[in-house]
Amino acid sequence: MMLEEFDPTKEAVINAADTMGERLADFPKTVVSCFARETFARLLKAYPHRQLFTTSMACIEIPFYELDVNGTKIGFFNSLVGAAGCVAILEDMIYMGMENLVLFGTCGVLEEIEETSIIIPTAALRDEGTSYHYQPASREIAVNQDYLPALEDFFKQRQISYTVGKAWTTDGVYRETAQKVAQRRQEGAICVDMECSAVAALAKFRGLNHVHCFYSADSLANESWDPRTLSNLDDLEKKDKIGHLMLEFAVEQFEK
Repeated sequence: MMLEEFDPTKEAVINAADTMGERLADFPKTVVSCFARETFARLLKAYPHRQLFTTSMACIEIPFYELDVNGTKIGFFNSLVGAAGCVAILEDMIYMGMENLVLFGTCGVLEEIEETSIIIPTAALRDEGTSYHYQPASREIAVNQDYLPALEDFFKQRQISYTVGKAWTTDGVYRETAQKVAQRRQEGAICVDMECSAVAALAKFRGLNHVHCFYSADSLANESWDPRTLSNLDDLEKKDKIGHLMLEFAVEQFEK
């Protein structure tokens, strides 16, 4: 299979350096990003900010901001959904100078987990294609390996509940069949997303410090799908709180 033909060469025929132009001298080393557009917009309004530049793909422009989080400058942008697009934009950010990434977003749950609650992935099943361009073929990849104790301490100190477990990353959102859900659950997965394993592979390949968290949204735990709080407009105050926590963690972990 082509996915097993990993090439470890760092430079490709086309690279972010070829498309991004000149680097910004004051680009923030620590960046926080989320996927939900409404949560992103609300967090942006909550902090003093300025736009540094805009990157793009064929269908969308992606502005990049610098937030002032209680005196600390943190990069902030709205990530693309899906492994390939998400990773391509992260390549741009790495080229510009990003060294630390805190990424958070929704996931579906494969077992009974409270909605809009925090999940810390420790590994991700690689059921997508992008990660295989960044790491040799394997069934799964470690996530948060260097940051799990810090994340757990951070949430415990604030008396915030969370769940720890394995994620299933897929690029076939409408191919999450009952058979596949059961199989992934047998492999230890407690949730499903579309980017985690690919971002973990990119981070390992490029030497990026990568922290990844989810908040639980829809449920595939039973025979029929339950959207629960998947909508951008559902449970916004809880989602805002998680966003503020992720920004706080980024400052505490990487900027102090």
